[in-house]
Amino acid sequence: MQDKDLIWEEVSTEHLIRDEWIDFRKTAFRMPDGRVFQPYYSYSRRNYAVIVASDEKGDYICVRQFRQGIRKVTTEFPAGAIETRDGEDPEQAALHAAQRELREETGYVSDDWRLLLTIPSSPTISDNDAWLFEARNCRLEKEQDLDEMEFIQIRKHSARELEEMIETGRFPQAVHALAWMLARKKNG
Repeated sequence: MQDKDLIWEEVSTEHLIRDEWIDFRKTAFRMPDGRVFQPYYSYSRRNYAVIVASDEKGDYICVRQFRQGIRKVTTEFPAGAIETRDGEDPEQAALHAAQRELREETGYVSDDWRLLLTIPSSPTISDNDAWLFEARNCRLEKEQDLDEMEFIQIRKHSARELEEMIETGRFPQAVHALAWMLARKKNG
């Protein structure tokens, strides 16, 4: 079987919600065997950057905040939306967003950045990408500069603590856990 034999053909799409934050769609697809399946719900949203940030002592800079989807306060890495301007290189836009989000959410900055991976964040229902970065030797430059909807506490953790949190489900962002594993692997 070839890939073309697996493709779903879009028959129709209705945009249920479409604004600057999300495009939530209801779509009908023709399956490879000719049947039409509907409704299939999916959405578009902005790409985002995740930052595995460590300070000059080797501790990892995390944030704690309420996550509406699971109705819990979580520990995770700094992250945020990528705002791309027309004609801007996507990797540069992602790096700028990662630098901005680290600075705004934590007050930390770094001169040592590395792209770990760009990956679809949830390819079953969404078409956005997560850009995973590592920032090393971060230093505190200023106070947090949070958006009006952000209520974030900064926490530092050792590598051992993060490993334990991930293994016990206390670091519940899957893409963030992937970023952690890639950073650890690339650092040997």
